[in-house]
Amino acid sequence: MFSRCHRARSAALRTAVTRALLVAVALAFGFTQARASELRVCSDPDNLPYSHANGSGFENRIAELVAQDLGAKLVYTWFPQRRGFVRRTLNARLCDVVIGVPTAFDLVRTTKPYYRSIYTFVYPAVSSHRYGSFEDPALATARIGIQLIGDDFDATPPAHVLALKGIVNHVVGYPVYGEHPQAERMVQALARGEIDVAIIWGPQAAYYARRAELPLKIVAAKAPADLAMLPFEFSISMGVRKNDASFAQRLDEVLARRRSEIDAILDEYYVPRVNARVATVTELDP
Repeated sequence: MFSRCHRARSAALRTAVTRALLVAVALAFGFTQARASELRVCSDPDNLPYSHANGSGFENRIAELVAQDLGAKLVYTWFPQRRGFVRRTLNARLCDVVIGVPTAFDLVRTTKPYYRSIYTFVYPAVSSHRYGSFEDPALATARIGIQLIGDDFDATPPAHVLALKGIVNHVVGYPVYGEHPQAERMVQALARGEIDVAIIWGPQAAYYARRAELPLKIVAAKAPADLAMLPFEFSISMGVRKNDASFAQRLDEVLARRRSEIDAILDEYYVPRVNARVATVTELDP
């Protein structure tokens, strides 16, 4: 009697477990199907020219193109690009892709790069001096604006060059934090005459220079020969979670298919690129 009851209870338990597993599989399949119909993008809501909550950044435009190609609905997780951005968005599985990351960024799996840009000198067109080289003696006395990176105010490669050459007395650092985007504040400082020249990452320089209160010149910045090991050019890719190899491959396929349209968007935002039409001359028309 005991044996029969035990077998019956065991059979009932197995049936319940099987049903629970089937329900879990069905729910997981439904969740996967729902995710497959969405392109979930991790993005900063106020980081022009890259992204904005109103969709006006070039990464917004590229995300729309990718979503269209995949036949997916574009969905954003908005979060400021500060310390912990990847951990609190992509790796928290709130979203599945960051549209713009350095190709060598080791916190994510990256696609093949879809553009490569450069640092630039930016200065008023009416300036009596034309900045374009770190060997320029005028930099020793010029008021120079530089970008600072992250929460720890790390220096960019141009800032390292200035420091190694002993050009530090008139350098003004601009942190990421502020009422307006970093590059916008630097361009405003140029317009007000607070600094003579700024060294800004190319996509940001081009975007804000075109919106400045006075005409500005943008000139490609290259590392001096004696410090050629410092990188001034960086390739930019899309980033997904480390284990999302198949998704990265799908994005690579989209990037290849929509290459000309992506280039057209970058052209529209005057993004300076290495080995591209808009960066084949030293001086870039903002």
